[in-house]
Amino acid sequence: MPSLCRDCLETFDSAARCPACGSPRVIAHDELFDLSIAHMDCDAFYASVEKRDDPSLEGKPLIIGGGRRGVVSTACYIARIRGVRSAMPMFKALRLCPDAVVLKPRMEVYAQVSRQIRALMQDLTPAIEPLSLDEAFLDLTGTTRLHGAPPAVMLAKLVKSMRSELGVTGSIGLSHNKFLAKIASDLDKPHGFSVIGQAETAAFLHDKPVGLIWGVGTATRSALDTAGIRTISDLLRWDHTDLIARFGSMGDRLWHLARGQDARRVSASSPMKSISNETTFPEDTADLDILDGHLWRLSEKVSDRAKAKGIAGRVVTLKLKRANHAILTRRTALRDATQLADTLYRTARRLMDQVEGDAPYRLIGVGLSDFVSQDSADLSGDLLDPNANARASAERATDSIREKFGAGAILKGRALR
Repeated sequence: MPSLCRDCLETFDSAARCPACGSPRVIAHDELFDLSIAHMDCDAFYASVEKRDDPSLEGKPLIIGGGRRGVVSTACYIARIRGVRSAMPMFKALRLCPDAVVLKPRMEVYAQVSRQIRALMQDLTPAIEPLSLDEAFLDLTGTTRLHGAPPAVMLAKLVKSMRSELGVTGSIGLSHNKFLAKIASDLDKPHGFSVIGQAETAAFLHDKPVGLIWGVGTATRSALDTAGIRTISDLLRWDHTDLIARFGSMGDRLWHLARGQDARRVSASSPMKSISNETTFPEDTADLDILDGHLWRLSEKVSDRAKAKGIAGRVVTLKLKRANHAILTRRTALRDATQLADTLYRTARRLMDQVEGDAPYRLIGVGLSDFVSQDSADLSGDLLDPNANARASAERATDSIREKFGAGAILKGRALR
């Protein structure tokens, strides 16, 4: 059986240990060197970066997230063993893991590490489809001659380089399509490398719960349960036309995925739809100074991400969550696309001023969407605001200072509210 040592990258026939280095970290599979669609998912990415940068955190449970009223962004595996999960309310996470170290996310640092990981991926293939900062699909079809090694070897080399050069780890899923590659990457976390071949696809999927299917959330799972569909084998008993009649386009998708069929290509040009940032308050607030200060900081974060990606957006969105958890959104289209924090902030503030009688709030967020290239951004200024161009020039100068001396080198007064 074709085998690969994940430590020294030696290839050989099946053995319990690598004959070259003696490592037990061996992956063996009949189709190991024939498959080329992969999903790479970093292991507890934010937490891994924090532990890399602060060795004193090693061996401690670590949660990345907001205050007690916020939610968990991610948690290290020590905290996960205690039951902490992403998107869990912080108060619940701390009840499960009271000795956890809690850190606020450092998105600019995570984005920088993500770019470094992307550069390592681009050495393997141009066919990379990012899903987030810490995961992506890769298509290495036809790259064996280029690299002198099959995709499985190059993927093992990728995660080995991530660990040695960047100090973060990732898990690989390798299969014959995106659906199965993503499932495979989660089978052996952390530091995993799992393979689902074509020959075993039907047997692998047969008894799995429908929740394993990417995109089947709580609402869809409930609808499927009502129809008596709880496992993929239940789906296989339904005719194609009956599934479509009952569930529409989702029924068609489920019919194909239940059979391990996924014709989607790895698309390097999948467009980003929006950039957003939000914060949950320790206590509900109606204080306009506090809300205004958060609007500015959120606008800066969204602006920084847009500038880093070289894009600008035409639509600004304000998100508010009331004390009763009801969500309120307001959005407006700009005459010119923007990536400036000043324009984002002033637009979001006008949207907030139009909301009456809904305070206090427990969450506020700012978003930017309908993207174009930054070359088309902020071209005409604001005829009704003669100071707009001066503020834009000041913001660009501030960006240059921060790039040279660090994010905290210069702050606006409103950021301190």
